Amino acid sequence: MAFAWKAAGITYNRYLAIAARVVRRSLKEGPRLQAERRGEMDLRFAKWQNGKQGENKSLGEANASAMAEQAKAE
Repeated sequence: MAFAWKAAGITYNRYLAIAARVVRRSLKEGPRLQAERRGEMDLRFAKWQNGKQGENKSLGEANASAMAEQAKAE
């Protein structure tokens, strides 16, 4: 028998993110706001070329712009 997250076709990391969001949303107002603030994160990345680091970019913004470009192309 496969794990439910595997059967759903998601990664374990994504499964954990979904479970954490569900738990945070189930809390009462005060603790929920504190937990949501702790759950926020800002991932950044940079491409390296010829041994030099490129510009740091926000992963969320980069994904949004890539999805917008892909939608325009289709």
